[in-house]
Formats: sequence, structure tokens, C-alpha cells
Amino acid sequence: MPKEFEDTESILPEIDTLRREVARLKGIEQRCHKAEAALKAFEERNRLLGDSTPLGIFTLDVQGGITGINRKMLDIFAWTAVDDPTSVNLFDCRTLADSGMVADIQRCIAQNKPVVAEHPYISPQGSCIHLRCYLSPVPGSDGAVGGVMAIVEDNTDLKRTEEALRESEKRYRQLFQSAPFALIEWDVSHLKAYLEKLRTSDASDFREYLERHPHEVHHCWSLIKTVDYNQAFLKLMGVADGAGTNGDFIPTEAEGFLRMAREIILVAAAGNTAEEREETLVTSTGETKIVLGKSLVVSGHEDTMARVAIAMVDISQRKKAEEALRESERRFRDQALRDGLTGLYNQRYLYQSLAVWIDSAKTTDTPISLIFMDLDHFKTIVDTHGHLNGSRAIRKVAGTIGTCLQEPAFAVAYAGDEFVVVLPGIDQPQALQIASEIRASVKNTVYVLDQDIEVRLRASFGIATFPQHAEDLNGLIAAADHALFAVKEAGKDAIGQFQSR
Repeated sequence: MPKEFEDTESILPEIDTLRREVARLKGIEQRCHKAEAALKAFEERNRLLGDSTPLGIFTLDVQGGITGINRKMLDIFAWTAVDDPTSVNLFDCRTLADSGMVADIQRCIAQNKPVVAEHPYISPQGSCIHLRCYLSPVPGSDGAVGGVMAIVEDNTDLKRTEEALRESEKRYRQLFQSAPFALIEWDVSHLKAYLEKLRTSDASDFREYLERHPHEVHHCWSLIKTVDYNQAFLKLMGVADGAGTNGDFIPTEAEGFLRMAREIILVAAAGNTAEEREETLVTSTGETKIVLGKSLVVSGHEDTMARVAIAMVDISQRKKAEEALRESERRFRDQALRDGLTGLYNQRYLYQSLAVWIDSAKTTDTPISLIFMDLDHFKTIVDTHGHLNGSRAIRKVAGTIGTCLQEPAFAVAYAGDEFVVVLPGIDQPQALQIASEIRASVKNTVYVLDQDIEVRLRASFGIATFPQHAEDLNGLIAAADHALFAVKEAGKDAIGQFQSR
């Protein structure tokens, strides 16, 4: 065989091997293209998600260089003059350094721990915004910190609201001459750890758990340690200066302690300490006070709750003032519906309430009776003893009428010496009996006026009943008035019942 053929045959296996390697490399290249396309799609989805979130997000390396940033973060930083944000080194940004954010980022890197902090930030336009930053270390390929991911929330509106609330509370305290804020600091870390331990067992519902194990309230309360307090707090709790250093400010045997302690424990269990609430406290002297309290975890202790500051304002006087105001408003409304001379209801109340009673009677199919009453020969009393004595007589007769009535019945000073008695749920025979009782009481009473003047009075009565004699308010009043008029025409000092024609 010629040598050239021998050489060709000898390299054929090598050629086949090369062909297979080329085919394998092409397969790898295709898979690489697919992986690159998938990676691009993944990055695009991440970009869309990052740009659509209402929170600012950025990542940076350990030297402070920005490796990624979303649109919201660009809006917050307001870097309008920077074409490529990734060319910026945050550690060189003076405003971020002044705000304290750079120091927190470096602390996150150095400690390899998440950091949560709030900072005011002055934008390039000069406006101040408040940022709450959630910083998390990003591990590198060697296991060390490779960078930081930051999620930033703009809390400016919340800060403005809190400032407005503080200013409002300040004005309120000045108005009511309240004491300065009482401040106490607690270490709640032992309670938090104990509650977390219970949560891993059978205490998913702490409210129900504490109801089943009431002794746990005192135990949980004993886990809260007092770290510090101010003089205003001692004054609030009725503790003398220099006393109470053991932190026993609240008498745990006092009535209401269990309820208050249970609510505080539940707040700690929920982890929502930044809650404003009213509590009733019993001071060391046994005095009950209502306080408005707001707690806040001291920055840097969010995880352990080792330092929780509680500010309290004594609003007992405010509560008393509010109660007095409500009572004053109630008396004012009551006086607007009362007759100034007799204390009985007036015509305004008569027409308001009688309309309601009639509507109710139509629904329940119950009667309502009305007594129209007029004092006989009352002008003689006024002419003989004067107008002041006449007024005294009317006031005393009003008292006589009141002793003959039981709620919901009520009397009305209608005009001068005229009275109206409204009897819900009372039919005509029962109304006649009540009118007879009022008539006899008036007739048998000796009314002592000014200068020991004694007079006896008589009265005439007219009775009408709904729906027997009328279909509405005005018709019922007119029917009772008509019955009274008939009695007056016939000789007075009697009781008349409306007679349908």
C-alpha cells in the first residue's frame, strides 16, 4: 500500500475525534446562548420589578461603588446631573456622610449584620427628606462581605405627621397646664425571649394563653426590667425623689393591674412597641390616673428590645374636663327642652317627642293618652297675691303632677297655668285614673307661697287617646284641648273625655 494512503488511514480516527469535539463544543455554545438569553430575561424581570417597587433599592461594593440602583432610588437621591449612577461612589457623597447613612453602611460591612436606621437626607435641591434604610450584607464568593443591598423608604410624610402630632400634644399640654412628659426606659429583652420560647410551644394565641394561665401575667411582668426614668415619671407615679430605685413603681396587687399588664405583654408579643395608647395606672400612693403613653425602641436595639423608652402624659384632668364638657352639653340640651320656671318639659320637647311616640305606637299598635290640664280661677290668685306668688304656685303644682307620674309618662309646662301630660302605652280608662289622681293631689294640697300665704287650687282636665280620638300629633292635642274646653264651659273642676261626634 502506498505510503500516502497509510498516512490518511492513520489520521482518520483523529479526524473523527475532532469532529465529535466540534459537535460537543457547538452544543455547549448553544447552551451558553440559551443561558445568556435566560440570564438577560431574568435581569430584565428583576429590573422591571426593581423599577416598579415603591421603595428605593441600590447595591454597592465594599468600596462604596454603586453596582445597581432602581428608578425610585434615583428619584430619592435626585441625581439629575449624573448620566451613569454606577460611576458614583457613595462613600464620597458628603450629604450621605453627613446624614449618617455612610457610617451605617460601613457598620453593616464591618459587622456583617443587617442594619436598620433612619436618616435625614438633604437633596441637591436643598430639600430635607427622612429615609428609613434597611441594609443587608451581600456575601462574596469567598464567604466574606462582598457588598451591601439597601432598601430605602421615604418616611418624610410620616415624620411630618409625627411632628404635627407632637406640636399638637405640646399645645394641649400647655392649655391644660399638664406636667412635663414622664419618661421611663425598660429592658424588654428577657420578656421577648420568653415569649418567643412560648411561641415555639403551644402559645400561638397569647391573649388566650394568658387567660388560661393568669399567673403568667405576673411572671411576664417580672421579666421587664427598669433601666432608667426621669423625675417627671416619679412625680407621675407619686414616688418621692430618690425613692423607687428598685423600679417597683406600680402596685401589682392593685385592681386593674392585671388588665394593664396583660395588654403591655400582648404589645411586646406582637413586636409593635411604637403604639400610642391610653392606660389607667394606680400610683404608689393608690391614686388612679389615666395616661397617654407611647413607646419606642431605642435605635440599635430593635432586635433584642433591650432598650424601650416609654413617654407618658397624665391626661386625667383632660378626661375629667371632657366628662365635664359632656355633662355640660347634656345639661344644655336638657335645659333647651325644659321650662325655666317649673323644670318640666316645654312645648318644643312635647312636639318632638310626641311625634316619635305616635310613630312608635303606629308600629306597635299601642295607645297613647294625652291629658290637657288647666288651673281654675288662677287669675284670682295672681290678682290677689301677685305675679311672683302666681309663678310659685305654678312651680309647686308642677311638682305635684310629677309625683303622680311614672316613666315613660312625662309632663309639659304648656303655657301659663296650662299643663300637658303625655301617657305612652296608656289607654283611656287608665288615663282617667291618672287624671283623677292628679286632680285629687292638687285639690288636697295646701300650697304655701311667699309670706306664708296658703292657697288651695282646683284644676280642669281633658283627656284624648290615640288612635281612638286622633290619627296624628296635632289631632291628639286638639282633641284633648277640646275635651278640656268642654269641662271649662260646664263649670270647671272636673275631668272630661273627648267625645267623637
